[in-house]
Amino acid sequence: MTPVTPEEAPCVPPPRVPLQRHSVRRQVLDALRCALVSGELAPGEVYSAPVLALRFGVSATPVREAMQQLASEGAVEVVPNRGFRVARRSERELAELAEVRALLEVPVLLTLAAGVTPERWERIRPFADAASSAAATGDRAAYLEADRAFHQAVLALAGNQQLVVIADDLHRRAQWPLPRGGAPRTADLLADAAQHVALLDALAASDLDTVETLAREHFIGG
Repeated sequence: MTPVTPEEAPCVPPPRVPLQRHSVRRQVLDALRCALVSGELAPGEVYSAPVLALRFGVSATPVREAMQQLASEGAVEVVPNRGFRVARRSERELAELAEVRALLEVPVLLTLAAGVTPERWERIRPFADAASSAAATGDRAAYLEADRAFHQAVLALAGNQQLVVIADDLHRRAQWPLPRGGAPRTADLLADAAQHVALLDALAASDLDTVETLAREHFIGG
């Protein structure tokens, strides 16, 4: 895998820089996720654990463990005796994930809109602002993390941790790279972030019709 500059992929540690001993697997997993959403790890390509281990300055073991986690999430596929192939996401798969997310989250949002006070919604505002700021940079990886943080914060108001975990897993599965050339433009990220703000305003106003419309558009569109 060709090394990239920090400007090209700021969330991925530079080659051969040793990671901290604590939580090595977590650091490798986070770095690999960033490389996936940025497109540095390309759909359809096979990567070996030893080669990636050299990049991160660690042994192959934490890389294999991180890749097995990604395999369980559907981001990569195990290729016996070769390594791991980055999975391709078809438009159909993305549409199905969007539909499942809508089925799960829209009813929750409607319930929250009817019962959560405007003051509590204002505590979520910084998450929407952070997503907007990340979108403005054009950094897809940074935006997707901010996007997930916003949705986690909203769903957490339901008080059901299992809901947050399941919804976040679906969200992450929908974030892996699109086919080559399919990465969203900065304008697309800004439009998606603007939906967060509009949705938050509707939730705070207990405008159920607008909440449902915006939420469905958000999931189908993103």
